[in-house]
Amino acid sequence: MSKTSEKIESVVSQGRVKLHIFEPSKRKIWTVVGMGEEHWLDPDLDYCSCPGYYFGKLNKKQGCYHLEAAIVAKKENKFETISFLDEEYADFVAGLISDL
Repeated sequence: MSKTSEKIESVVSQGRVKLHIFEPSKRKIWTVVGMGEEHWLDPDLDYCSCPGYYFGKLNKKQGCYHLEAAIVAKKENKFETISFLDEEYADFVAGLISDL
């Protein structure tokens, strides 16, 4: 098993993939808790906010392990769902952006 595969398996098995759903609009934000950081991503659009994804894409490489872990977790239904009110959406997004 490769180092990347081990990271992906670890993230999924430790429940570090999160789906944040805002009610009643049903807006969704996926996050993966990494090493001391939380990255937001969109598995359907093949995007992650981590530097590894950004620099990897600049060099025409694959995505990052966060994105792969989210795809696996989504496929295997192994993610945590957290509900919020729509009124909390702006503050939630602002918090994610401030972490960048």
